[in-house]
Amino acid sequence: MEAHHPPDLAERVAQALVAMGVPANALPAPGGEVTLRVGPMEPWADYTVVPAPHLARATMGAALMQARQQAAVGGNPTVLAAEYVTPPVADDLRAQGQPFADTVGNAWLPAPLVFITGRKPAAKPVPAAAGRADTPAGLKVLFALLCDPALANAPHRAIAAAAGVALGGVPAVLQDLQQLGHLVVLGKHRRLDATRRVLDAWAQAYARRLRAKTLQGVYVTPEFDTWATWALDPAEALWGGEPAASLLTNYLRPGVLTIYAQRLPTPLMARQRMRRAYGETERTLEWRKPFWGQLPAGPLPGAAPPVLVYADLLATGDGRCIETAHVLYEQYLAGTFGQG
Repeated sequence: MEAHHPPDLAERVAQALVAMGVPANALPAPGGEVTLRVGPMEPWADYTVVPAPHLARATMGAALMQARQQAAVGGNPTVLAAEYVTPPVADDLRAQGQPFADTVGNAWLPAPLVFITGRKPAAKPVPAAAGRADTPAGLKVLFALLCDPALANAPHRAIAAAAGVALGGVPAVLQDLQQLGHLVVLGKHRRLDATRRVLDAWAQAYARRLRAKTLQGVYVTPEFDTWATWALDPAEALWGGEPAASLLTNYLRPGVLTIYAQRLPTPLMARQRMRRAYGETERTLEWRKPFWGQLPAGPLPGAAPPVLVYADLLATGDGRCIETAHVLYEQYLAGTFGQG
């Protein structure tokens, strides 16, 4: 993931609020955090800043998870700090009850009440250069480590095989992960900093840089409601996203079906009378291509790894999917990822 600079982003957010007539200051806080203090005098409101520079519908779910986790750990309300928040995303965040503020002057802060939306940036922000860990190969390596944290101490060849990447690129990615603080190196031993913050940061970066590349086609089928009875061969295809979450948690009725496969099995397409979607956007089936290598089997042989199911749910930006992602985390991931 990218190495952001929270103090700089928070300072620019504070300056934008001041320009809109809202007294605000970005103040350093314990543990390297930053506090956004809003109000001219006591009792002012303090928000812990959660950086989300590239806040969009696809990354909103992971950002929300980060903010809620930080609020639970730190005890203070949080504010998502972004470069720019579009009006639709602003509406979604308000509906979720999550304060936000951007460097343009858009903000929703419930105490003291500040609501500004619709302001557009003067120029499109220039994206920061991606480090090795923020490239598709880097995200694949970190995904493999998140699925199997013990892999961090394995030889480079084993990491490359699990991630499905070239061996030559692994050392640079591991070095970048170490610089970001995601990988702890003590002598010849490596250990993943397996925290929920790292998981959610990966989910955001995955939604921005890799997820779109996995989509191979969108289909419709008159057999949509019978999906749970389809006979998928785990060697050929895996359920992902909403159907995988439904099978794992029994908590969600899928609105979109996701299948990960190198190619959709022809017999399956014939039995379910699938055809390409032309304009349909609801009750569709997504065919996505697996991007990983040799990972250990998950808790359900017919489903994608829970880390990926979690990230795919968050990437929808849909409230019911975000809620299901939390349930999935508690049931399958909380034992692996700490509270940091």
